Amino acid sequence: MTRAEDTAEPQPVDQTGEERQPTVRRRPPRGAGLLTTMLGAFCLTAALLLPLVVAPRLALLPAEFHYTWTLLDPHATYLDTAHWQTRENVDVKQTVSTRGTPVPGAPGLVAVATTIDTHGPLGAIGFLEYQRVVDRASGRIVDCCGTSGAGSGARTGLWPPGTAEAAFAFHDPETHAAPVMRLDGIEDRDGLTVHRYRQEIPPTRVPGSVRDVPAAALGLDRKGTVRAERWVEAVRVYWVEPSSGQVVDLAEQRRETLRALDSDHERLLLDADLEAVPSQVGRARHLADTQVRLLRAVQEWGPLVLGVCGAVLVASGMLLARRAARATS
Repeated sequence: MTRAEDTAEPQPVDQTGEERQPTVRRRPPRGAGLLTTMLGAFCLTAALLLPLVVAPRLALLPAEFHYTWTLLDPHATYLDTAHWQTRENVDVKQTVSTRGTPVPGAPGLVAVATTIDTHGPLGAIGFLEYQRVVDRASGRIVDCCGTSGAGSGARTGLWPPGTAEAAFAFHDPETHAAPVMRLDGIEDRDGLTVHRYRQEIPPTRVPGSVRDVPAAALGLDRKGTVRAERWVEAVRVYWVEPSSGQVVDLAEQRRETLRALDSDHERLLLDADLEAVPSQVGRARHLADTQVRLLRAVQEWGPLVLGVCGAVLVASGMLLARRAARATS
């Protein structure tokens, strides 16, 4: 036996009789601590950017959109002006289409074009088309970009996210007036809290609506035509989810008449209690619920989760870096 063999230390043997390998303590990679710290810093930065940068952008009206509402009354009354006969207990449908497009050079504004098309079973009852420029932050009409400033300062049928006013001027494009829209109550719609707003328009003449109508159509006992104009009175109701500004339902009680200019004779043009189609109400409610969840994620739990994760990652990264430094010393 050689001298080297005499002096060799015996290797530890486990219960199976096999030699056990010496334990090797692994040290963390040199870059692990740095990468972990960088990831934590990114999370902390994102936690700050969500409420400070992203949330304010979500609190604006979209720069581009297209909404269509269909309102129905299956038991309406209207005047068929093609035959000057009153049609009772018939279907009347009103389609309100609103399209928003960006205003070049003005990111805080949106150009809004709206059409209101009212039909009965025998054809058109009324049609209205108008354009406005609206401030994306307040939802109010502004005088800008070559469009009419009629109704400047009043709101339209668009609610920016976070709407909380209890009363405000609300533009009526037909009468060119802006009667007050008031918060009329708070309701629960399938678990979604919505604000109910109500606007009342007293009997008001419609500018530019003067026309010639048969005298007999207004109950006058003479031949020929008379000059008459249209008068409107209405009650509008909007149901709005306040956090997102999403309209989830709307309705309108509407009464229109033709009034002779030179007498007190008049004729009913339209009497309708219009309500939104239930399928559209369901889709609007689902969209509002989705937007509420997104806003809460950006404003509340998103920053909280990212902040906690960032703090943990930064602390872990510093610990890993310290262990790596000790292992190499």
